[in-house]
Amino acid sequence: MKTVPINWPMLSAWACLLAGCAAGSPPQNTSHLTPTQCRDLAAIRNNAPPNRERNASELTALRQAGYDPSRWFDPYYPEDLQAAQRQIDVWFRTDCPPAARQAD
Repeated sequence: MKTVPINWPMLSAWACLLAGCAAGSPPQNTSHLTPTQCRDLAAIRNNAPPNRERNASELTALRQAGYDPSRWFDPYYPEDLQAAQRQIDVWFRTDCPPAARQAD
């Protein structure tokens, strides 16, 4: 049976790649929403009158969650918006203090 020679440079490259992937995970305790976004999202949920700042804050949160409203034709339109809103709901429950959520 024929043995295959070991390609040491390739093996070391794979080892470095795997080590980088293992060490490069994002921190788990980071906050996704700012205190301003928490306040504005709570106000929107409590049916406060809309204003420019609240709308901009909600749009920023939607973009952080992966929604891109600037696409001219979006074949996934309602689904991607709803997925971003679900992600923001999770972030709102985990990142915002109960005082900011009030009547969540």
